[in-house]
Amino acid sequence: MQALTDASPGLARRRPVRPRVLSFSVRSLAAVLALVTLALLAAFQLLLALGMPLGRYAWGGQHQVLPSRLRAGSVASIALYALFATVIADRVGLIEVLPNVVSGVATWVLVGYFLLGVVINAISRSVPERLTMAPVSAVLAIACVTVALGPA
Repeated sequence: MQALTDASPGLARRRPVRPRVLSFSVRSLAAVLALVTLALLAAFQLLLALGMPLGRYAWGGQHQVLPSRLRAGSVASIALYALFATVIADRVGLIEVLPNVVSGVATWVLVGYFLLGVVINAISRSVPERLTMAPVSAVLAIACVTVALGPA
């Protein structure tokens, strides 16, 4: 097996070259789950904003096709999901755009936000919204707790 010298060519100590192995922690997997879920929610909100007849799954389920004010809310939701994804990705070290204390606090804020989403979606008058969005919010809350509990 080929050997590499440590940082300085003058060092006599050699170590074997080892192939890199991908390893994922539970925290990393939770972050990926949250990021994929947020991306899917953003795509769903985009479809709503474009007038697709999916309104019974969102915004209280009162409209099959959302009125313009709720379509604007869907566009705003996409921006929020991007912000949420930034916080999560920063917290697990995929990107570094926020101070650690900010990403730490913001991740716990997301936990609260998604827990509130579980409650709000669970009491929705829309059965399809209750059956889809309450579990989605629960998955995001659990994933964010897992991300938040890890080191900065």
